[in-house]
Amino acid sequence: MKSQDILVLLKWVSLESQELGALDRGRQGVAVSFDPFSVRELGLALYISKTEISESLHRSVDAGLAIRSHGRIKPNRRNMLEFIIHGLKYAFPAKKGAPERGVATAFAAPMLQGDLISAGSEIFVWPYAEGKARGASVAPLFKSVPQAALQDALLYEYLALIDAVRLGNQRESKLAGQKLEQRLLQR
Repeated sequence: MKSQDILVLLKWVSLESQELGALDRGRQGVAVSFDPFSVRELGLALYISKTEISESLHRSVDAGLAIRSHGRIKPNRRNMLEFIIHGLKYAFPAKKGAPERGVATAFAAPMLQGDLISAGSEIFVWPYAEGKARGASVAPLFKSVPQAALQDALLYEYLALIDAVRLGNQRESKLAGQKLEQRLLQR
């Protein structure tokens, strides 16, 4: 496994959720000229090469975080959630750094403000020159996370919750894990 594998799977989950939302709003007759789940489109959306996306999906199947279904690889949401809550902070620990400008994450992310409260007043950011927040830097799961998150609000929310799991104390991590479970397993 590589950290980018989680990013790829979360983007897939985000796309599935957005697709279901569009269907729920009655947009099923809209013709789409591209397949957002294609290796090419995932690569463009995540700023990762097509080869890396393909390899990532195969690693995820091998690890049980994704399954093959009708000729397509799809995330196994339950296994992903289990890995994120119980193993991610050990496999890919959050590395805190000096204060920087960047994109707010964890408890400071815009969609989580008021929902998750950190015991400290410190906010965390993914270093990014075009970011609007300033705080303690934390290395994102993959270098393209800030760019990809700013293009997809749902992906941003998932990644911020993951950072709350990685950075929080036991109580905060548990609360972030519960919120992530609600979002990942709702269908």
